[in-house]
Amino acid sequence: DYFFVAFNSGAFMGARTADPKQTGKLVGLINQAVGGFPDTLAFAKRTSLFGGFGGGRTIDINIQSKDILALLDAAQTGFFSIRQTLEGSTVRPFPGLDLAEPEIRIQPIEHAIISAGWNRQAIGQIIRAMGDGLFVGDLFDGDRRLDIILRATPWKTPEDLAALPVSTPDAGIQPLKALATLSRTAGPQEIRRLNRHRTVTLQVTPPPDMDLETALERVKTDIEPKIRERLPEDGDITYTGTADKLVTALKSMGSSFLLAIVILYLLISALFRSFIDSLIVMTIFPVAILGGILALQAINLTIGFQPMDLLTMIGFIILLGLVVNNAILLVHQTRSAERQGVDRQEAVRQAVRLRLRPILMTTLTSIFGMLPLILIPGAGTELYRGMAGVIVGGMLLSTMITLLLIPSVLGWRAGTAKRHI
Repeated sequence: DYFFVAFNSGAFMGARTADPKQTGKLVGLINQAVGGFPDTLAFAKRTSLFGGFGGGRTIDINIQSKDILALLDAAQTGFFSIRQTLEGSTVRPFPGLDLAEPEIRIQPIEHAIISAGWNRQAIGQIIRAMGDGLFVGDLFDGDRRLDIILRATPWKTPEDLAALPVSTPDAGIQPLKALATLSRTAGPQEIRRLNRHRTVTLQVTPPPDMDLETALERVKTDIEPKIRERLPEDGDITYTGTADKLVTALKSMGSSFLLAIVILYLLISALFRSFIDSLIVMTIFPVAILGGILALQAINLTIGFQPMDLLTMIGFIILLGLVVNNAILLVHQTRSAERQGVDRQEAVRQAVRLRLRPILMTTLTSIFGMLPLILIPGAGTELYRGMAGVIVGGMLLSTMITLLLIPSVLGWRAGTAKRHI
C-alpha cells in the first residue's frame, strides 16, 4: 500500500509492506529510486513508533547567524559533510538551503528621503502600507476591539509598486521609485527563528547500525568544526530535539543508577544490621553489569544491531534489583544457621544446598520470561530487545558467579576471623 501527499514546496509518499519484516529492504529500494532526481532533495526513512516521521532517533543541529547568506553557506557545508561522514544517514534541512523564493528588495535613497522631509522609519511605514498593511490603531465598537489597517492601492507587478504615488512633506507627490530603489532578488523560502535568532536546522537521522550517542559524538567532533569555519563571529551551533533530550536523560540516568545502588546498600544494611554483609551482597553488581554488556554484544553479533538506548539503560537499573535477591538468600541462610550454633563453613554449605533450588527457579523464570522479547522477531520488538538482553545476560552470569563468589567470600571471612582469634 502507498499514498502521496503534495504541498507548496514538495511532496511525500507513504508506503507499507505486506510483511513488516521487509520494511528495511523497502527503505533501501525507495532511496535508490529517488536518489537520482535532479535538483531535488529526496530520501526515505522508517517512521518512529512514537515520534512520527520527524521524531525518534534524530539529532537537530541548529545553525544560527544574523547574516542569511553566511548562514545558508554554513548549513550547506554541514549538510554535505554529514552525508559524507555518516554514510547511510538521512539529513533534512529546515527551511531549505537554496535562495529559491523570489522577493523584492527595497533600498531607500538617503538623500531623496531627506530632501522629501522623511527618514528611514517613515519610508518603512509607507512601504508596509503598500504591502500587507500598516497598523495605525484600533476601534472599539461596543462589543469587541477591531484593528485599523491602512493599505495602499493593490498592485500586481514590481513596476506597479515602483510607480505608486507618495505624498511627501517637502517634495510634493513623488513615485516610490524616486525615494527607493527596487530590485528583484531571490531569498530563502522561510526565515526560521529559534530564541529570536535566524536559524537553519539540520535534522539528522543516524544509520540503523549506529546508536544516537555515537552519532552525536561524531557530529560534534568531525562536522561541527567545519560548520563553525563558515560562520561569522555572531554565529552559533546548538542541539535540540532527541539529541538534547539524550544528554539530559544520560545525566539523569547516571544519577538514578548511583542512587539505586546507595538505596539498595542502605536497605540491605538495615535488614542484615551489618555493613559488611551488605558489601558482600553488593559484590555481585559488577558481574551483573558485565553480563548485561556481554549480552548486548551477543545480540549485535547474532540478531542485529542493538543501540544503547534509554530502555536498555533502564534495564541495567532493573537488573540491580533482581540480582541481589540470590545473594541475599545465601547470606541470610548462612547467618540464620550461624545463629543456631552451626560452624561458618558448614553454614555456608547448608546455605548453598538449601537455597540452590529456589535460586535456580527464580533465575530461570526470569530468563525464560524475557527470552521471547529477544528471540521472537516482529514489529516493535527492537524497542525492548536491549532491555531484555541486559536482564537475561546479567541474571545468567550473576547467578553462576553468585553460587561461587558469595560462598567463597563468606568462607574467606570465616578463615580470616579464625586466624585473627
